[in-house]
Amino acid sequence: QVQLVESGGGLVQAGGSLRLSCAASGRTFSTYGVGWFRQAPGKEREIVAALSRSGISTYYADSVKGRFTISRDRAKNTVYLQMNSLKPEDTAVYSCAASLRYSISAADYEYWGRGTQVTVSS
Repeated sequence: QVQLVESGGGLVQAGGSLRLSCAASGRTFSTYGVGWFRQAPGKEREIVAALSRSGISTYYADSVKGRFTISRDRAKNTVYLQMNSLKPEDTAVYSCAASLRYSISAADYEYWGRGTQVTVSS
């Protein structure tokens, strides 16, 4: 069993930065791949970034490539999403998730956090 709790969301002006954290409980978390997803009002949930359990493979949605960075600190059982050069269209609820597979499909993720709101003002 893995429990995930996100933090770090908030209100930021366009061009600003935020770092989201996803704290995990469970001794087996290091064996999971992780992903960050987001859902804006009236839109479907979409993958933002994914990181394989080895840390070797990463994926970024085209819309965030070059601006966002996913990383994990195994000692702290925490996954991060560094978000730079934020745009109003990045406004959404951001959720982290864990999967035994390295995947960009939400259906493959077994465990989810509740999410944290990110609002980018213009």
